[in-house]
Amino acid sequence: MHINISQYCCQNKECGLYGQRDKENLTITSTYGKNKDKSMLRCKICKSRFSETKGTVYYRSHKSKDKVDSMLRHIQEGVGVRKTSRLEKVHRDTITRYGRLAGKHAYKLHDELVAFSPLHKKSSI
Repeated sequence: MHINISQYCCQNKECGLYGQRDKENLTITSTYGKNKDKSMLRCKICKSRFSETKGTVYYRSHKSKDKVDSMLRHIQEGVGVRKTSRLEKVHRDTITRYGRLAGKHAYKLHDELVAFSPLHKKSSI
């Protein structure tokens, strides 16, 4: 599996390039997971290593990406936790945990995107 490394950024908050994408400071050091489908990244600046999934809802997940996506689609469509639990054949606490993780991630992403949104000009009506 080949990933587009320019979409990733250093996850070490003490690094000078923390959170900055496409700075050519990351390398893939290894792959891991049941199917060797996840990459370990290393920052050339601070030397820290981290998973490509760090900072996402998939980080340290024991469920497949497809399973997590399916659970979250049910939640997005307004399907209740218990019904989603039955449909996906996972415990309702798992559904709740992933829903909360996705919500926290969406909240952070919203704040990041809003911070860079263009300023609206006030109309002179």
